[in-house]
Amino acid sequence: MTRRGNLGATSLRPRRRELDPMRVYDRLPPELRAWMAEAALPWSPKSCLRLWRKALSEEGCPARARARLDRAEAALLARDRMRGDRP
Repeated sequence: MTRRGNLGATSLRPRRRELDPMRVYDRLPPELRAWMAEAALPWSPKSCLRLWRKALSEEGCPARARARLDRAEAALLARDRMRGDRP
């Protein structure tokens, strides 16, 4: 695993961002900002908002939408673990 500044140790590929992530973060719903503050991975605000809106529309309740984000993160963490120490 590699370490890239404050992004932590992960073998997942970093992505380029077109917008200022902090401005996007500041505009997120409070529930989503709280989830991101506790997230294990360095999620982009843009991707989180996309997942949040979809989960909220399908689940209908912020608690279930948050649980869905937890499952999405768990899947990414599992994928990262499966890669092991590959570059």
